[in-house]
Amino acid sequence: MSLYNAAIQPRKIGPRLPKLRPTDDDQESLHWNTRIFRQISAPERNVTLWNETEEFEKEGKKLAKLEEISRKLEEASKKYSETALNLSKCEQRITQDLMASALCKSESELKHHCEEWDNSIVKLNPHMQEMNSNIQKMLVEPIEKFSNIFPCIHETKKKWEQSFGEFKRCEVKVKKYQERERTGDNIVKLNQHQKSLMPVKEEFNKLHTALKEGIPKLNDHRISYYQPCIEALIKSQAAYNSECYKIYSELAGHLAPETYTSEEYGNRIQQKLSDIKALAIVG
Repeated sequence: MSLYNAAIQPRKIGPRLPKLRPTDDDQESLHWNTRIFRQISAPERNVTLWNETEEFEKEGKKLAKLEEISRKLEEASKKYSETALNLSKCEQRITQDLMASALCKSESELKHHCEEWDNSIVKLNPHMQEMNSNIQKMLVEPIEKFSNIFPCIHETKKKWEQSFGEFKRCEVKVKKYQERERTGDNIVKLNQHQKSLMPVKEEFNKLHTALKEGIPKLNDHRISYYQPCIEALIKSQAAYNSECYKIYSELAGHLAPETYTSEEYGNRIQQKLSDIKALAIVG
């Protein structure tokens, strides 16, 4: 064979190796390993967040209703105290105006009755002040303290919402790199995002647990908190009204020894009014 022919002949360097292809078992193994990797690195979802959202919203509505009721009760308590005090002032103003009138100056008996009436009001003033003081200490102030809890809860809910948003953003990043190919860079970034997710998740779970457990307890304790306040108000009213009955019964005995019913008093007043209207100067 010539050198030319030898040069153009293909060289035999040994048998050609077959091209390796992954078998079905290899592909299944790779797929299984990827699934295991994703499960191990997947962030653990907070069950209370995704499965108890409806219950969480119900408790939030109860809280809003409780806050509204507390606000109305506080306003009504203050108004009641002011009204009771104004009633006493108005009654005393009536007696003082009567005693200063020309009619009382000319009618000694009427003046005496007005003075006794005014003295009875003066006797009742300490009891009125005591009742108003009890209302302030046993009802208004406890309600104000209870109402001060709600701004703290709203602040915690605001932090919860912010933490929830941050938690979702971190979780999305983790999930993003879980679904990517397992390259060195992707694994490093996945680990970084997982480390960033851990403190965010811990803070979120802390806030979520506080709200989840705290709001129902607050709703449950509202009755045991308000009941002593209402009892104190009723006892204070009973004590004041008992003194009113005692003092005014004594006054009534001095002013009119005869005993009349409310209907009889009404008939007497109506008769006097008819007599006045029958006067020629009126007609």
